[in-house]
Amino acid sequence: MTPLRQRMIENMQVRNLSAVTQRVYVDQVALYARHFGKSPAVLGPEEIRQYQLYLTKEKKLSASSILVAGAAIRFLYKVTLKKEWRIEEVVPTCKKPQKLPVVLSPEEVARFLGCIDSNKHRVILTICYATGLRISEAVRLKAASIDSQRMVIRVEQGKGRKDRYVMLSPKLLEVLRGYWRAEQPKEWRHGSPLT
Repeated sequence: MTPLRQRMIENMQVRNLSAVTQRVYVDQVALYARHFGKSPAVLGPEEIRQYQLYLTKEKKLSASSILVAGAAIRFLYKVTLKKEWRIEEVVPTCKKPQKLPVVLSPEEVARFLGCIDSNKHRVILTICYATGLRISEAVRLKAASIDSQRMVIRVEQGKGRKDRYVMLSPKLLEVLRGYWRAEQPKEWRHGSPLT
């Protein structure tokens, strides 16, 4: 591991960036360096501009992928290498198109969930659909996270390592209670609010 990579990783750890963000940033900076065959420490604003054009025109990456690469490069130069450039001008952010999400009808949702054989996986996807939780958040839920008195679910250390509450619908509560009765999951056995 190069000293530059090690320093960048330490800078991300000190700032408490998630392990996924750290891995993505390191990978993006490695791709940037590999593109030029040089250490990023010797590259400058013109190479950054060329690389962003390469990602846009040749690789034809989506705006969100280009934003991630830009964020990684911005972190490298602003935090790790402490360049005095006006980083926002050197590594501009591209405009991300605003798209409305596809909303399934209740019948389509029921048909989709009905195709899932595993009861556990069906419940996880039902939680995601009913609450807007990410898969990683839904699979980490514990019985203690479900507050059937206040009808909320506490999400601990979600995206950005933030805690938050989401609404618990009566219908989802019944799904969770049915799953608990049918499966008796070990991690949900003691003091379950689902009984």
